[in-house]
Amino acid sequence: MDPAKARELKTFVEQCKANPSTLADPNLTFFRDYIESLGGKLPSSAYATGESPRPRDTKIPVVDESDEDMDDIDEDDMGGVPEEPEIEDEIVESDIELEGDVVEADNDPPQKMGDPSIEVTEENRDASQMAKGKAMHSISEGNFEEAIEQLTEAILLNPTSAIMYATRASVYVKMKKPNAAIRDASAALEINPDSAKGYKTRGMALATLGKWEEAAKDLHLASKLDYDEEISAVLKKVEPNVHKIEEHRRKYDRLRKEREQKRVERERNRAKAAYEASKKKEKSSSSRASGGMPGGFPGAGGMPGGFPGAGGMPGGFPGAGGAGGMPGGFPGSMPGGMPGNIDMSKILNDPELMAAFKDPEIMEALQDVMKNPANFAKHQANPKLAPIISKMMGKFGVPK
Repeated sequence: MDPAKARELKTFVEQCKANPSTLADPNLTFFRDYIESLGGKLPSSAYATGESPRPRDTKIPVVDESDEDMDDIDEDDMGGVPEEPEIEDEIVESDIELEGDVVEADNDPPQKMGDPSIEVTEENRDASQMAKGKAMHSISEGNFEEAIEQLTEAILLNPTSAIMYATRASVYVKMKKPNAAIRDASAALEINPDSAKGYKTRGMALATLGKWEEAAKDLHLASKLDYDEEISAVLKKVEPNVHKIEEHRRKYDRLRKEREQKRVERERNRAKAAYEASKKKEKSSSSRASGGMPGGFPGAGGMPGGFPGAGGMPGGFPGAGGAGGMPGGFPGSMPGGMPGNIDMSKILNDPELMAAFKDPEIMEALQDVMKNPANFAKHQANPKLAPIISKMMGKFGVPK
């Protein structure tokens, strides 16, 4: 838009805002109607005396068109406006109300781990047990830092003992250091895959991180290996959250599946509609292309003037039982008129005849003869027309 025009329009709109009575000018009725058509409301001062706002339910009259009329409208003539794709709202998952205390993950450097490749002597085992005994005493007094140091010493002396790792893991759980506990519990399970304490401590650590489903899995395994009341108590807190998570997941999986099914159905319907439209257009094009000879041979595309499929030639190729022939020179007679079983393919497949029918001079002469066979006399000297008439008579089996 011309910037100068835009500025003028802006000035006009600002004037209307400042003085709505400007719109009462009869010359601006179209502008009021436009604003109202968009759902806008104007103050009473915007209307001349005796005028009122246009009713909101005013509708533009719709001209009813039959299906047949609509079928005749070529889709290309309608501008080929593509169908706008349906915009779907994104599925936003709601929050799950879960119960239970969750701690922040510990990010301390990994604790010391033993070397499983060293050979453990009896002396080392005994010393490891002594260190563990001290650690248990420290745990009973609530001195967890000291217990960790003593258990680390026990692990370094006997790195093949799963119970040492599992015990240190349980202390890390008490210290609310779940990641350290998970490392120790996993180490215990590598040494002994059937370590109930390994599964128990890892399950408890996962629960404190809010990893409810993983926690439930480990705790159930621990309960099967060596059930105790502590495992049962933790499971009572974990399992309700697991059930909520599973139900939440099923709900949104179902919603996504339903949305995908609807999308596939829409795509299928669009493809079907496009296919049917293409077939309809192809059929319409084929019917137009098979129009045949100009003028219209009923049932076969048409010769000028119209050869009926049975009876006589309109206008006078003799054929009512008479004899003599066409005035002006078509010899012979056609009793009973032009036969109705003429093989039109002989004409339609003859390139010379088809080319001749495109010649306006020949078509004009043929139509003149069709109207009045006596007029053939004035055309027989035409070197273009005589061979065509002769060839057509040959196609119809009329003796020349």
